[in-house]
Amino acid sequence: MSDTQRTDSISTRQQQIAGMARQAPELSFTSLNHYLDLDWLREAYRRTRKDGAVGVDGQTAEVYAEHLEEHLQDLLGRAKSGRYRAPAVKRAHIPKGDGTKTRPIGIPTFEDKILQRAVAMVLEPIDEQDFRDCSYGFRPGRSAHQALRAMRDELMAHGGGWIVEVDIQGFFETLGKAELREFLRRRVRDGVIVRLIGKWLNAGVMEERAVTYPDAGTPQGGVISPLLSNVYLHEVMDVWFEQEVRPRLKGWACMVRYADDLALGFASEEDARRVLDVLPKRFGKYGLTLHPEKTRLLDFRKPAPTDPSGKPGPGTFDFLGFTHYWAKSRKGNWVIKQKTAKDRLSRAAKRIGEWCREHRHEKVRDQHTALAAKLRGHYGYYGITGNSQMLSRFRTEVARRWRYWLNRRSQRGKWGWERFARMLAFRPLPPAIPVHSTYRLVANP
Repeated sequence: MSDTQRTDSISTRQQQIAGMARQAPELSFTSLNHYLDLDWLREAYRRTRKDGAVGVDGQTAEVYAEHLEEHLQDLLGRAKSGRYRAPAVKRAHIPKGDGTKTRPIGIPTFEDKILQRAVAMVLEPIDEQDFRDCSYGFRPGRSAHQALRAMRDELMAHGGGWIVEVDIQGFFETLGKAELREFLRRRVRDGVIVRLIGKWLNAGVMEERAVTYPDAGTPQGGVISPLLSNVYLHEVMDVWFEQEVRPRLKGWACMVRYADDLALGFASEEDARRVLDVLPKRFGKYGLTLHPEKTRLLDFRKPAPTDPSGKPGPGTFDFLGFTHYWAKSRKGNWVIKQKTAKDRLSRAAKRIGEWCREHRHEKVRDQHTALAAKLRGHYGYYGITGNSQMLSRFRTEVARRWRYWLNRRSQRGKWGWERFARMLAFRPLPPAIPVHSTYRLVANP
């Protein structure tokens, strides 16, 4: 069977699972592991990144692929029989916010990634039938840009409102394992699947050659972690907000969630304050804590039409790396605009500077190729309509830091501004052009 035929076959089987889940929303599946066969694992292997960091066993994707069929057959047998032992997850730390703090992230072994991917491929068609429209993170056919568009459209349609920014402290490290198992068992009771997830939840964490076994949480970075986080917050927040909170409110309300990042919008201050007061209790019930300073209420209503100042609205808020603010359009109307958040811009610029320092002795041609790719990657996320100024600022910062570290090579003072400008004319950096649109035609309220 070719890769294309296998992919089509797996897709058809996933559609069958989705169809059963959609027809019986209260059904708890007790027999799913028969979908985990050799072809299913082959497709899981194909979908698994091959260039990721290695886990505690040090095995790379290239080494695993040398005897792929034998490895997959053995993995399938161990998973079905219960002999599979989830290896410890190697912990690394990546910059968070403005780069002064770090966030722990887990790195599973390559084989563990394959099996997690295979299980996620079974669970995803079921959970997708239950997830709400307000959820956008790590779901097929959904993206952060769609979440940004949904938030902007909702606020534009109502002339803004009262915003509650919600910040969950250490979500992946503090979510309750017992509660997560309970949420999962509402839809899945297959012994093999449940056992495998339990092993991943109980797998140790290796840091500085020491293995610990946390009582709560799941390592962020695992292939199945995004799906588990969506299942958890679907029950904790999404269902609760739509079924219990919204019917009790006096005015309109909206929620947009991308994984553990979420923002709420309300028509009235009274509704917003009532929800803000109860949120810590709701999250605390499930072992989660809200950041006391970053979780806040702000007035994001559209400025009065008679305001001649032309300044941004009374408040701004950050969501998914973008600052949302009111500004005047070219036609003189108040509109919501989105720009790169300052901490994201400074963190990205800092990383560029560190890269330039580490690679300053490489050929200029090779440095240009790498920096151009990094800029295109930055534009790929932050390149939205209305953000051209921040894109240009980042491009200028990249050029400035590049020139600075070129001048720190063995021949100091070699790259003056005039020569550097000539080089950029010959090897230009990608222009700061938006590649996404988060705008829709919304009637001006």
